[in-house]
Amino acid sequence: MTEMMRAIEISQPGPPDVLKLTERPVPEPTQGQVVIKVAYAGVNRPDALQRAGAYAPPPGASDLPGLEAAGEVVALGDGVQGVSIGDQVCALLPGGGYAEYVATPAAHCLPVPTGMGLKEAACLPENFFTVWSNVFTRGGLEPAERFLVHGGSSGIGTIAIQLAHIFGARVFTTAGSDAKCQACLDLGAERAINYRNEDFVEVLRAEGGANLILDMVGGDYIPRNIKTLADDGRLVQIAFLQGPKVELNFAQLMMRRLSITGSTLRPQSDLAKARIAEELATVVWPLLDAGRIAPVMDSKFDLADAAAAHARMESSEHIGKIVLEVAGG
Repeated sequence: MTEMMRAIEISQPGPPDVLKLTERPVPEPTQGQVVIKVAYAGVNRPDALQRAGAYAPPPGASDLPGLEAAGEVVALGDGVQGVSIGDQVCALLPGGGYAEYVATPAAHCLPVPTGMGLKEAACLPENFFTVWSNVFTRGGLEPAERFLVHGGSSGIGTIAIQLAHIFGARVFTTAGSDAKCQACLDLGAERAINYRNEDFVEVLRAEGGANLILDMVGGDYIPRNIKTLADDGRLVQIAFLQGPKVELNFAQLMMRRLSITGSTLRPQSDLAKARIAEELATVVWPLLDAGRIAPVMDSKFDLADAAAAHARMESSEHIGKIVLEVAGG
């Protein structure tokens, strides 16, 4: 390991071009941490929110963007168990993924699935941690339930569709073009609704309503989601692309016994994230090893072209995941 590394920093809050290539000291692992030599880093919406000044890193986290990466373990902190130098892993990060080296708790690392490259593995942690904890743990999705996920062609959406389908739910989704809808159908959705010319409320109500909805849109989708839910239905909110404030008649929650919940992943404790990692390793990683599910890849950009990667993501033209190539592999 060298003393200095290339990294992408947020020079000031703003549009994608505030992402600048810089040099930073290589991080040292603290108690329970590993340092990973990054091959690829995933690009996610929270990175763009942080860049815009709307999502500050939690205390003690790196100010560099990047919440997931894949690469080789090159250093171990005290007390690390279950991970060795030389292991190829993908990991959920507290930040700092847009760099040649990153430190993260060893308990947040998972092995690169059998037969999968590091580029694909870098797409796994953020989306799988998010989907598993919100759809299955918090949302309690059961087989044969009607599940609606908005933004089905996003990184989150493509994983939610696959996991819900493989665990026996009836999957419905929304997307903004016929091509995106077809991609969702190919992943296992029963019905893909082009929100530009169809009303998801009408489609789901005709099916009896959604038992569970995963939403990252917010805004005027929130009251529409409430109308879409079946009696005893659950809404799980994980982001607000159209804003967090809306007028809502809460009498519907009482009369139809509805539940609204939600979460963000990054601020949760290291222990909470470690527990999610354990569940993924036990229940989901065997499906990845067997090739029964896989990330959907959109595009790859060099680390120095992080601004272009963010512009691609914010255009909403992508289908699946965008990654930064840091060292390849």
